[in-house]
Amino acid sequence: MTFIESLQHAWRRNNSLVCVGLDPEPSRFPQRFADDDDAVFHFCRDIVDATADLVCCFKPQIAHFAALGAEDVLQRLIAHIHTHQPGVPVILDAKRGDIGSTARHYASEAFDRYGADAVTVNPYLGRDSVQAFLDRADKGVVILCRTSNAGSGDLQDLDIDGRPLYQHVAHMVSREWNTHGNCLLVTGATYPEQLAEVRAIVGDLPLLVPGIGAQGGDVEAVLRNGQASDGRGLLISSSRAILYAGSNDDFADAARAATLALRDEINRWRQPEPNRA
Repeated sequence: MTFIESLQHAWRRNNSLVCVGLDPEPSRFPQRFADDDDAVFHFCRDIVDATADLVCCFKPQIAHFAALGAEDVLQRLIAHIHTHQPGVPVILDAKRGDIGSTARHYASEAFDRYGADAVTVNPYLGRDSVQAFLDRADKGVVILCRTSNAGSGDLQDLDIDGRPLYQHVAHMVSREWNTHGNCLLVTGATYPEQLAEVRAIVGDLPLLVPGIGAQGGDVEAVLRNGQASDGRGLLISSSRAILYAGSNDDFADAARAATLALRDEINRWRQPEPNRA
Protein backbone atom coordinates (compact mmCIF):
# COMPACT_ATOMS: atom_id res chain seq x y z
CA MET A 1 0.00 0.00 0.00
CA THR A 2 1.34 3.43 -0.90
CA PHE A 3 1.62 6.31 1.54
CA ILE A 4 -1.30 8.11 -0.07
CA GLU A 5 -3.47 4.98 0.13
CA SER A 6 -2.54 4.49 3.81
CA LEU A 7 -3.34 8.12 4.53
CA GLN A 8 -6.74 7.88 2.85
CA HIS A 9 -7.58 4.73 4.81
CA ALA A 10 -6.51 6.37 8.09
CA TRP A 11 -8.59 9.47 7.34
CA ARG A 12 -11.66 7.29 6.93
CA ARG A 13 -11.02 4.61 9.55
CA ASN A 14 -10.18 7.01 12.38
CA ASN A 15 -12.39 9.86 11.15
CA SER A 16 -9.43 12.10 11.84
CA LEU A 17 -7.30 14.78 10.22
CA VAL A 18 -4.95 14.93 13.23
CA CYS A 19 -1.21 14.41 12.76
CA VAL A 20 0.67 13.97 16.04
CA GLY A 21 4.20 15.36 15.94
CA LEU A 22 6.72 13.36 17.93
CA ASP A 23 9.24 15.93 19.19
CA PRO A 24 10.79 14.45 22.34
CA GLU A 25 12.27 16.82 24.90
CA PRO A 26 13.47 14.74 27.88
CA SER A 27 13.48 17.77 30.18
CA ARG A 28 9.69 17.82 29.84
CA PHE A 29 9.12 14.11 30.45
CA PRO A 30 7.31 13.01 33.63
CA GLN A 31 9.50 12.19 36.62
CA ARG A 32 8.94 8.46 36.12
CA PHE A 33 11.42 8.57 33.20
CA ALA A 34 14.26 10.15 35.19
CA ASP A 35 16.14 6.86 35.64
CA ASP A 36 15.03 5.22 32.40
CA ASP A 37 17.95 4.68 30.01
CA ASP A 38 15.47 4.24 27.14
CA ALA A 39 13.20 7.10 28.14
CA VAL A 40 12.85 8.67 24.68
CA PHE A 41 11.60 5.44 23.14
CA HIS A 42 9.29 4.58 26.02
CA PHE A 43 7.78 8.07 26.18
CA CYS A 44 7.14 8.28 22.43
CA ARG A 45 5.90 4.69 22.27
CA ASP A 46 3.36 5.35 25.01
CA ILE A 47 2.12 8.48 23.22
CA VAL A 48 1.78 6.53 19.97
CA ASP A 49 -0.11 3.65 21.54
CA ALA A 50 -2.45 6.02 23.40
CA THR A 51 -3.41 8.04 20.32
CA ALA A 52 -3.07 5.78 17.26
CA ASP A 53 -6.80 5.22 16.77
CA LEU A 54 -7.42 8.99 16.81
CA VAL A 55 -4.93 10.17 14.18
CA CYS A 56 -4.26 10.00 10.46
CA CYS A 57 -0.47 9.90 10.83
CA PHE A 58 2.52 10.42 13.11
CA LYS A 59 5.35 12.86 12.37
CA PRO A 60 8.62 12.33 14.25
CA GLN A 61 11.01 15.28 13.97
CA ILE A 62 14.48 13.97 13.17
CA ALA A 63 16.42 16.80 14.86
CA HIS A 64 14.87 16.03 18.24
CA PHE A 65 16.25 12.50 18.02
CA ALA A 66 19.59 13.32 16.37
CA ALA A 67 20.43 16.00 18.96
CA LEU A 68 20.13 13.31 21.62
CA GLY A 69 22.17 10.80 19.65
CA ALA A 70 18.97 8.77 19.47
CA GLU A 71 18.78 7.85 15.80
CA ASP A 72 18.44 4.18 16.78
CA VAL A 73 15.44 5.14 18.90
CA LEU A 74 13.86 6.80 15.87
CA GLN A 75 14.33 3.60 13.87
CA ARG A 76 12.79 1.50 16.62
CA LEU A 77 9.92 3.92 17.09
CA ILE A 78 8.94 3.87 13.42
CA ALA A 79 9.23 0.08 13.41
CA HIS A 80 6.99 -0.03 16.49
CA ILE A 81 4.34 2.08 14.76
CA HIS A 82 4.38 -0.16 11.69
CA THR A 83 4.21 -3.34 13.77
CA HIS A 84 1.80 -2.36 16.53
CA GLN A 85 -0.25 0.37 14.85
CA PRO A 86 -0.42 -0.87 11.26
CA GLY A 87 -2.20 1.40 8.85
CA VAL A 88 -1.08 4.63 10.51
CA PRO A 89 1.56 6.15 8.21
CA VAL A 90 4.70 7.91 9.42
CA ILE A 91 6.07 11.18 8.03
CA LEU A 92 9.72 11.80 8.86
CA ASP A 93 10.03 15.54 9.41
CA ALA A 94 13.53 16.10 8.05
CA LYS A 95 13.13 18.97 5.54
CA ARG A 96 15.79 17.53 3.27
CA GLY A 97 16.96 19.20 0.07
CA ASP A 98 20.36 18.97 -1.58
CA ILE A 99 22.09 18.30 -4.90
CA GLY A 100 21.08 15.14 -6.72
CA SER A 101 23.75 12.71 -5.53
CA THR A 102 23.33 13.73 -1.91
CA ALA A 103 19.56 13.75 -2.23
CA ARG A 104 19.65 10.07 -3.19
CA HIS A 105 21.36 9.30 0.10
CA TYR A 106 18.85 11.40 2.02
CA ALA A 107 16.01 9.54 0.33
CA SER A 108 17.59 6.22 1.26
CA GLU A 109 18.07 7.47 4.83
CA ALA A 110 14.40 8.38 5.21
CA PHE A 111 12.82 5.43 3.45
CA ASP A 112 15.32 2.57 3.76
CA ARG A 113 17.17 3.28 7.00
CA TYR A 114 14.32 4.74 9.05
CA GLY A 115 11.43 3.09 7.22
CA ALA A 116 9.37 6.26 6.97
CA ASP A 117 6.33 6.33 4.70
CA ALA A 118 6.87 9.98 3.76
CA VAL A 119 9.40 12.75 4.35
CA THR A 120 9.35 16.54 4.37
CA VAL A 121 11.62 18.22 1.81
CA ASN A 122 12.74 21.74 0.92
CA PRO A 123 12.22 22.62 -2.78
CA TYR A 124 14.38 25.72 -2.96
CA LEU A 125 17.33 23.98 -4.65
CA GLY A 126 15.03 23.02 -7.51
CA ARG A 127 13.51 19.82 -8.82
CA ASP A 128 16.74 17.84 -9.05
CA SER A 129 17.19 18.26 -5.30
CA VAL A 130 13.94 16.37 -4.60
CA GLN A 131 13.80 14.08 -7.62
CA ALA A 132 15.17 11.09 -5.70
CA PHE A 133 12.21 11.41 -3.32
CA LEU A 134 9.67 11.95 -6.10
CA ASP A 135 10.88 8.79 -7.83
CA ARG A 136 9.79 6.67 -4.87
CA ALA A 137 6.20 6.42 -6.08
CA ASP A 138 5.03 4.44 -3.05
CA LYS A 139 6.32 7.07 -0.62
CA GLY A 140 5.00 10.53 0.23
CA VAL A 141 6.95 13.70 -0.54
CA VAL A 142 5.84 16.58 1.68
CA ILE A 143 7.16 19.79 0.13
CA LEU A 144 7.54 23.09 1.97
CA CYS A 145 5.32 25.78 0.46
CA ARG A 146 4.00 28.43 2.90
CA THR A 147 5.40 27.55 6.28
CA SER A 148 4.08 28.58 9.69
CA ASN A 149 7.15 30.33 11.12
CA ALA A 150 7.27 34.09 11.53
CA GLY A 151 10.13 34.59 9.07
CA SER A 152 8.63 32.50 6.29
CA GLY A 153 7.65 35.56 4.27
CA ASP A 154 11.27 36.71 3.92
CA LEU A 155 11.56 34.45 0.88
CA GLN A 156 8.20 32.77 0.36
CA ASP A 157 6.34 36.07 -0.15
CA LEU A 158 8.79 37.47 -2.71
CA ASP A 159 6.97 38.75 -5.79
CA ILE A 160 7.85 36.75 -8.89
CA ASP A 161 6.05 37.89 -12.04
CA GLY A 162 3.13 39.24 -10.04
CA ARG A 163 2.70 36.25 -7.69
CA PRO A 164 4.40 35.35 -4.41
CA LEU A 165 7.00 32.62 -4.61
CA TYR A 166 4.98 30.15 -2.52
CA GLN A 167 2.21 30.23 -5.15
CA HIS A 168 4.75 29.36 -7.83
CA VAL A 169 5.86 26.42 -5.67
CA ALA A 170 2.26 25.27 -5.24
CA HIS A 171 1.62 25.47 -8.97
CA MET A 172 4.87 23.75 -9.93
CA VAL A 173 4.45 20.88 -7.49
CA SER A 174 0.81 20.20 -8.35
CA ARG A 175 1.19 20.59 -12.13
CA GLU A 176 4.70 19.35 -12.86
CA TRP A 177 6.30 17.42 -9.99
CA ASN A 178 3.37 15.26 -8.88
CA THR A 179 3.70 12.73 -11.69
CA HIS A 180 3.29 9.78 -9.30
CA GLY A 181 0.50 11.38 -7.26
CA ASN A 182 2.66 11.21 -4.13
CA CYS A 183 3.18 14.92 -3.35
CA LEU A 184 1.83 16.95 -0.44
CA LEU A 185 2.49 20.57 0.51
CA VAL A 186 3.28 22.18 3.86
CA THR A 187 1.06 25.21 4.47
CA GLY A 188 0.95 26.80 7.91
CA ALA A 189 -2.16 27.28 10.01
CA THR A 190 -0.86 30.69 11.01
CA TYR A 191 -1.57 32.08 7.51
CA PRO A 192 -5.15 31.00 6.70
CA GLU A 193 -5.64 33.37 3.74
CA GLN A 194 -2.53 31.99 2.06
CA LEU A 195 -3.76 28.48 2.87
CA ALA A 196 -6.91 29.26 0.87
CA GLU A 197 -4.82 30.53 -2.02
CA VAL A 198 -2.76 27.33 -2.06
CA ARG A 199 -5.88 25.17 -1.94
CA ALA A 200 -7.32 27.03 -4.91
CA ILE A 201 -4.14 26.33 -6.90
CA VAL A 202 -3.64 22.65 -6.05
CA GLY A 203 -7.19 21.29 -5.93
CA ASP A 204 -7.45 18.28 -3.62
CA LEU A 205 -3.70 17.74 -3.16
CA PRO A 206 -3.14 16.89 0.56
CA LEU A 207 -1.79 19.66 2.77
CA LEU A 208 0.23 19.18 5.95
CA VAL A 209 -0.73 22.05 8.23
CA PRO A 210 1.53 22.85 11.20
CA GLY A 211 0.95 25.75 13.55
CA ILE A 212 -2.10 24.58 15.51
CA GLY A 213 -1.76 24.73 19.29
CA ALA A 214 1.45 26.25 20.60
CA GLN A 215 1.91 28.45 17.49
CA GLY A 216 -1.63 29.82 17.70
CA GLY A 217 -3.26 28.60 14.49
CA ASP A 218 -7.06 28.58 14.46
CA VAL A 219 -8.83 25.29 13.67
CA GLU A 220 -11.96 26.87 12.19
CA ALA A 221 -9.90 29.07 9.86
CA VAL A 222 -7.84 26.08 8.72
CA LEU A 223 -10.94 24.04 7.88
CA ARG A 224 -12.72 26.94 6.20
CA ASN A 225 -9.74 27.72 4.00
CA GLY A 226 -7.98 24.42 3.54
CA GLN A 227 -10.16 21.34 3.42
CA ALA A 228 -10.51 19.43 0.17
CA SER A 229 -13.75 18.87 -1.70
CA ASP A 230 -14.46 15.66 0.23
CA GLY A 231 -13.99 17.30 3.65
CA ARG A 232 -10.53 15.76 4.04
CA GLY A 233 -7.26 16.71 2.33
CA LEU A 234 -5.59 17.98 5.52
CA LEU A 235 -3.07 16.64 8.02
CA ILE A 236 -3.37 19.08 10.91
CA SER A 237 -0.28 18.75 13.03
CA SER A 238 0.05 19.26 16.76
CA SER A 239 3.09 18.32 18.82
CA ARG A 240 3.73 20.00 22.16
CA ALA A 241 0.07 20.53 23.02
CA ILE A 242 -0.44 16.77 22.82
CA LEU A 243 2.91 15.37 23.97
CA TYR A 244 3.04 17.48 27.10
CA ALA A 245 -0.65 17.75 27.90
CA GLY A 246 0.11 15.96 31.17
CA SER A 247 3.23 15.96 33.33
CA ASN A 248 2.49 13.08 35.68
CA ASP A 249 2.08 9.33 35.36
CA ASP A 250 -1.15 9.87 33.45
CA PHE A 251 0.73 11.65 30.61
CA ALA A 252 -0.43 9.14 27.99
CA ASP A 253 -4.06 9.48 29.05
CA ALA A 254 -3.68 13.26 28.94
CA ALA A 255 -2.19 13.04 25.44
CA ARG A 256 -5.11 10.89 24.33
CA ALA A 257 -7.61 13.36 25.76
CA ALA A 258 -5.87 16.26 24.00
CA THR A 259 -5.82 14.36 20.70
CA LEU A 260 -9.49 13.44 21.02
CA ALA A 261 -10.38 17.06 21.79
CA LEU A 262 -8.48 18.28 18.73
CA ARG A 263 -10.03 15.63 16.49
CA ASP A 264 -13.51 16.53 17.68
CA GLU A 265 -12.90 20.26 17.26
CA ILE A 266 -11.66 19.69 13.71
CA ASN A 267 -14.64 17.51 12.88
CA ARG A 268 -17.08 20.13 14.12
CA TRP A 269 -15.84 22.46 11.38
CA ARG A 270 -15.53 19.91 8.58
CA GLN A 271 -17.90 19.97 5.63
CA PRO A 272 -19.73 16.65 5.33
CA GLU A 273 -18.43 14.29 2.69
CA PRO A 274 -20.63 14.50 -0.39
CA ASN A 275 -22.93 11.56 -1.07
CA ARG A 276 -21.53 9.23 -3.67
CA ALA A 277 -23.60 6.98 -5.88
